[in-house]
Amino acid sequence: RLRRSQLTRRQMDLPIYMDGHATTRVDPRVIEAMLPFFGEYYGNAASRHHRFGWTVRDAVADARAEVAALVGAPARDLVFTSGATESNNLAVKGVAEAARNRGNHIVTARTEHRAILDPCARLEQQGMRVSYLSVGNDGVLDPAALEAAITPTTVLVTVMMANNEIGVLQPIAALARLARARGVAFHTDAAQAAGKVPIDVEADGIDLLSLTAHKLYGPKGVGALFIRHGVAVAPLVDGGGHEGGLRSGTLNVPAIVGFGRAAAICADEMPGEAARLSRLRDRLWDGIRRSLRGVTVNGSMRARLPHNLNISVDGLHGEQLLMGLDDVAVSSGAACTSASREPSHVLRALGLGDTRARASIRFGLGRFNTEAEVDYVIEKLCSLVTRLRAPTPVFDLAEDDRNLPPKWRVY
Repeated sequence: RLRRSQLTRRQMDLPIYMDGHATTRVDPRVIEAMLPFFGEYYGNAASRHHRFGWTVRDAVADARAEVAALVGAPARDLVFTSGATESNNLAVKGVAEAARNRGNHIVTARTEHRAILDPCARLEQQGMRVSYLSVGNDGVLDPAALEAAITPTTVLVTVMMANNEIGVLQPIAALARLARARGVAFHTDAAQAAGKVPIDVEADGIDLLSLTAHKLYGPKGVGALFIRHGVAVAPLVDGGGHEGGLRSGTLNVPAIVGFGRAAAICADEMPGEAARLSRLRDRLWDGIRRSLRGVTVNGSMRARLPHNLNISVDGLHGEQLLMGLDDVAVSSGAACTSASREPSHVLRALGLGDTRARASIRFGLGRFNTEAEVDYVIEKLCSLVTRLRAPTPVFDLAEDDRNLPPKWRVY
């Protein structure tokens, strides 16, 4: 009889993709919506004197409305960018520049993405003060810590909605409420959360919110920043006055159309998709912990994205696991810092030591994953860990090795 893994191989295509926090496959429905704008509708959205421009202008307007609706925002308050990194830079640097006469202090968290931490570091070099708040062992920021950190010179609070490594969801509404009570603008990087969990900028009191298309089954190279009407933001790029003067440059119409279609699909299918991914994630975790000892989840399981699982495996290095899972795409942390050999700053912020932080791997399940794939990954991972943990055999080199050089002796 064939083993289950052999049967599974016949039922699915390998390799398996479970790195959905790094990026997602573009949904075929999104590709279909984009295709006409590479050939048939190729005008410039800023061309106002002929139908080539009018057609794509209207398509951009429709996409803007679809993306805005995903987060409960007015379409007029949405600025298209090249992605969440640019959106984060525009929010952080733009608010800091616009508010220089009012204050010079920013508050953020130690577990933020580098697209927040690095702009903050740059602003520190320019004279801004930045407070980096610690989180609990579960990865959640205590609102009381934020309340204590805000000063009369604070101009911006920026806390990501969902962490890109551990998937932990922050209490955004409570944090935004504290900032608003002190007259401070509140920004959140929602790149990982959008399309996965409900977002309402009005109900939650969010002033600025960053998005990207490629995390929600849309194309790479396009994102957006919601800026509440009345919040002052200085542009980073000048030249042409596009996007209300906040982001000059010819619009990437095919990508924007794809972003809109991806957002609309997420809005329609989110409840069912979130429930399905949560079941798959729990199936993955249950299968791993039933078969292996010394495996722990990093971050809260209660306040967590439905498709995220970040675990540490005692006694092993994450790189060993990644190499052994040769037909499964997972990661040991953020894709943007995957070349670094330093332990994850997010896991260290949770209080993990370097050894456990280096023993972590991150699963990001997605729309196209199946139960069969999850079962295959469970068996593959558990078999790998068991093999790697097996004691290394010691070979008898000689009955008496006292005359061997020290590095060759058997102890």
